[in-house]
Amino acid sequence: MQLEFSFKEIISAFMVLFAIIDITGSIPVILDIKSKGGKVQAFPAAVGSFVVFVLFLFAGEGLLSLFGVDIRSFAVAGSLVIFVLAVEMIMGIELMKNDGPDGSATFVPIIFPLIAGAGTLTTLLSMRAEYHLENIIVAVVLNMIVVFLVLSNLDRIEKILGRGLIYVLRKFFGIILLAIAVKLFASNFMQLFAD
Repeated sequence: MQLEFSFKEIISAFMVLFAIIDITGSIPVILDIKSKGGKVQAFPAAVGSFVVFVLFLFAGEGLLSLFGVDIRSFAVAGSLVIFVLAVEMIMGIELMKNDGPDGSATFVPIIFPLIAGAGTLTTLLSMRAEYHLENIIVAVVLNMIVVFLVLSNLDRIEKILGRGLIYVLRKFFGIILLAIAVKLFASNFMQLFAD
């Protein structure tokens, strides 16, 4: 099998994934998780997300069908997790406990659904029809480097933004996140019964 690396495809796939992952837009959400005692580990989050992306790229639909789950049900589940995060941010309450090992929030909700959410994974599967596999993988690697850089500089970003701006951004992005959750839920929930 001959590899067909294309700079144009890599940049295009990178931009699509960057827009959907939106790690910079997730900064207020991640800072909110961190402020509640959730540990955010940059390297494990980037590597974990990469593993999820690659597994899903090769075996996504097969893996979900193994559990009798389709991509729409997966998207609805992801929308519910995003909804809970949004409510926490807007209301200033804690619904989701950071009960991971040592209070780690790295897998849930950082890797899923913030980085490797249902929307991103669905997009990844649809990209296979448009781009060569090797170019998608390079685009994923580049995005994971961006994720690592953002997560490893959270303290610096927090100092630059200041507490007042972070509070305002938290509320604003909470509403945006709520809208994303509602849209993701509505578009996929109705299709579950239409099929």
